[in-house]
Amino acid sequence: MSVASFDSATFRRVLGHYPTGVCVVTAVEADGAPVGMVVGSFTSVSLDPPLVAFFPAKTSNSWPRIEQVGRFCVNILASDQLPLCRQIAAPGADKFAGIAHRASANGSPILDDVVAWIDCTLHAVHEAGDHHIVLGAVMALEVERPERPLLFFQGNYGAFSLLE
Repeated sequence: MSVASFDSATFRRVLGHYPTGVCVVTAVEADGAPVGMVVGSFTSVSLDPPLVAFFPAKTSNSWPRIEQVGRFCVNILASDQLPLCRQIAAPGADKFAGIAHRASANGSPILDDVVAWIDCTLHAVHEAGDHHIVLGAVMALEVERPERPLLFFQGNYGAFSLLE
């Protein structure tokens, strides 16, 4: 393996010029407590079978809890849901305080007013450097509110703007 000719700050700066959508991955632990994490690295993978992926850091405290559940829901945030994003991303005991949600067919939280949700079972997890590649088998999905998504770009949050 060759050695990179740049540092992590350069890597982050350059890749920061590519916008990503912002999602909240949710699950419910065996004791009934909801758990969630914000991800900016989410993508569709396959139509047959329907698979999606996201990439949690190995240092994540939430990912091992979601992995143990074996199922999760990806909630695509709308551009007006930055406060919700910040609440879920903040460290603390009850990230779901005051956040309205309902259970998916798999029992995972679907957050109110999201753009869309994708309910999944855990298909596979692969190590990839300082992150994991998580593949989810899609069980159900729906558009809830066809609004513009929340985006992350150059270290800031924003919204999509149409060119025409």
